[in-house]
Order: sequence, then C-alpha cells, then structure tokens
Amino acid sequence: MAEGNFLTAKEAAAALEITLPTLYAYVSRGLIRSEPGKGKSRAKRYSRADVAALQARKALRQNPAQATESALHWGTPVLASAVTLIEDGRFYYRGQEATQLAQTASFEAVASLLWRDSLDAADLFLPELPSGLRLHMADVQATLSPLPLFTRFQVLLPLLADHDLAAYDLAETAVCQTGSRLLHLLTWAVTGKQPQTNVAAALQQVWAPDQSKVAALLNSALILCADHELNVSAFTARVVASAQANPYAVVQAGLAALQGPLHGGHTERVAALVREAGSVAGVRPAVAARLRRGENIPGFGHPLYPAGDPRAQLLLALVEAVFAGETAVAMIHELIEVMAEATGQLPTIDLGLVALAHAANLPTGAPLILFALGRTAGWLGQAIEQYEEAQLIRPRARYVGVRPA
Repeated sequence: MAEGNFLTAKEAAAALEITLPTLYAYVSRGLIRSEPGKGKSRAKRYSRADVAALQARKALRQNPAQATESALHWGTPVLASAVTLIEDGRFYYRGQEATQLAQTASFEAVASLLWRDSLDAADLFLPELPSGLRLHMADVQATLSPLPLFTRFQVLLPLLADHDLAAYDLAETAVCQTGSRLLHLLTWAVTGKQPQTNVAAALQQVWAPDQSKVAALLNSALILCADHELNVSAFTARVVASAQANPYAVVQAGLAALQGPLHGGHTERVAALVREAGSVAGVRPAVAARLRRGENIPGFGHPLYPAGDPRAQLLLALVEAVFAGETAVAMIHELIEVMAEATGQLPTIDLGLVALAHAANLPTGAPLILFALGRTAGWLGQAIEQYEEAQLIRPRARYVGVRPA
C-alpha cells in the first residue's frame, strides 16, 4: 500500500477506472506525476493529488451541474489565477514560497509581487499622497477616530473614493498606484498619523512604540495574510472587479466578506477564547467547557492544510522567538497542547494573529486589521487579473423553488 501523498499503480488505475497502460500514458503526458518507490521495492508511486484532480475532471464531464455545485465548497478550481498556489501543505505567491518571503521581504515588496510580479517596490510606495486626497483625509479623521478600527476602513473608503479620480483608471500600472494610495490611507485611518515609512513600521510606532522588534512581526503577519487563493473575500473582490468597479469598491467588498466569522472575523472568536481562558491554568477548563457544549474551538483545523497551516506555524514561531517566557506565549502553547490532546487539530493563521496581538498588547481588533491590511494587497492582485480578463463573472443558479403554474 502506498502511503501519504502517493498511490501504487494498481491503486491509481483503480481509482480512475482505467487500465495500467492508460495510467502510464497519463504519466507520459504530464497529467500524473510519479516517483520511484522507497525501500526494497522500487515500483513507481503516483501522485494522489493528480489522481484526485483527474477524478474531479471526469465528474465534471459526467455531471457538470453537480461538479460545479461541489466546486463552491473547497472543490474543483473554478477560475484561473497566477497569483497564489496552494499545494502539498505550502503556499506560494507567483511561484515564490510565501513563508520565505515573510522572513526576507517587506510587505510593500510582496504587494508589488502580487500586483505586477516584481519585488521591486521603490517606485510604487511614495511618501506623500496627492495634496487633494491628503486634505480630504485630514478632514475625515475626526469622523474616524471614535470608531472601532475595522469600522474606520468601511467608513473611509466611500468618503474618499470620489476624491481619487485616478482610481477610475483600471490599467495595471494605474491600479498599482491606486493600491499604494489605499494602503497608505488605510494605515493612516487606524494609526491616526500619516505613515512615513512602511505599513508595519507605522503600525508599530503607534501600537507598540516601545517594542521595536514588533515591527518585523507585523511585517511577517501582513505578508502571510496577503493572499490565499480564491477564498470568499478574494472571490468577492474578483466578482466586483469583473463589473469594472474601481479598486476602492473592490476593497470595500473584500472587507464586507472578510469581517464574517467564518473568514477574517474568526480572529475575534479566537481572541474571545483567549480572554475567556485568562491564564495558563484557565485554558483547559475553557476548552473543556466549550467541547462539552458541542462547540467548535476557534483557531484550529484548516481544510487545505491537514498537516497544519504553514502561516500559523511560522507566525507562532516568530512570536515565541521575540516573547519567549511571556505568559501570553505560555497560554498559546497550552491551548495548542490541549487541542492536540482533545481533537488533534492544528492551529490556523487566526490563532497566530491573536497570539501576536496578545503577546505585544496590541489594540482590540488588531488581528482583523492585520488580516484586512494584508489581504488588501491580495484583493488588488486578484482584481488586476480580473480587469485584464475583461469578462463579467455571472454564474447561473439551479432553480429548486416552486415551478410556475
């Protein structure tokens, strides 16, 4: 029996309901990857993921309606994209491993990579906004300052959209410049100050002014959140972009989807669990109480990463390296151990963001803000692709209601 990500020839052929010669033909055509077996037997093994992809294509041909419906639930890919690849428990931005970028690049460079396939952001993020837009931003600051952090984003965008006429130019270069302005404006909205350097540094100077090492953690978090293929907010952004709506509208739509508790808003559920636990000793009782009530424990288990979310793994490791010995880190460790014992589930990026916010004593709502700022880069990368497609996303519904008389 083949193990893990591979099947034997007989298993692969049986799964596809084909003969062995047909299987070998698929391999020669590049449809299925193979590699030599391990141990005494050198019989080739065949990629389980490639076999599953072929099964999905076969199902699509046999029953297009059913296959399309299942594609909406972590199923068959429905749109082509060159932005993000999720494969074999890892993820990549335009072919570059995202977890490596999170340790070596700036968030601005990664935004440039997502938008135009280049890490060179020198000409993209300018220190000043156009004077008219800057004056309007200063005018709305009094309106924003009493509001919760995430609400500021949702209020800001419609107030400023009509004052940024360049945002209506949907050519790639123009959208990149608009994206730069949007990140500038959103950062200003949550810090109350014009960012003079990069986004992570601007956040650190206001949120954790006495903790310079937090800037690097914030930068890594923004990069890890920047894109994640066709998640619900990215799909929303592409749908809106397909109608040729400008980048302000794309980001506003992405924010509306992100705040839901099954997406970025999940961070607030994780933060509530950590507050409920209160201490290392309180973690086990808090988890036990929720499990007894039949509740899921937020921050654990990602369908795309059975072996663990690489975003969470890296961010948690980075937080521990800076805050080793702190109570917040000990609490997160205890939570992970209790969950491993109780359910075997592993942490997601949501727990990583909350761990960072808890350890660095960031403002309430900071995890969702980091998610939103990071994902803004991804939404615009997806939007640029969709603008270039120049095709409206307009699926049909399968009607199941009462038929007309």
